[in-house]
Amino acid sequence: MAVNPNNTPLIIIKYWIPVIFYAILIFLLSSIPGGNIPFLFVGQDAVLHIIEYGILAILLNRLIKKQWPVLMSYRRFFLVFFISITYGISDELHQLFIPNRYCSGLDLAFDGAGILMANIFYR
Repeated sequence: MAVNPNNTPLIIIKYWIPVIFYAILIFLLSSIPGGNIPFLFVGQDAVLHIIEYGILAILLNRLIKKQWPVLMSYRRFFLVFFISITYGISDELHQLFIPNRYCSGLDLAFDGAGILMANIFYR
């Protein structure tokens, strides 16, 4: 049986692990109670959501492009968007259980904007 070159330990370490660790980081940051988040500047929530999910989209793009190189770029675009926005939805729902945090459609829109910008940038 031939070894699949896209499942080597190096691929897993270099492409899968960053996505998994970053998703865990997002979850941990979302677990910080609302009163403990420092105020840095006006509009920080929007900017941080865009950056946070833009990075997730770039990491997912790297992973999917390496793991499935024959996948057409527009399909990768939609797959990355779907995975990232689904994680964003789960993150917003998770915040319902965190003191002084809430589920926000506006935050999800900023997540989507970051995902779209990162997808376009990565292309």
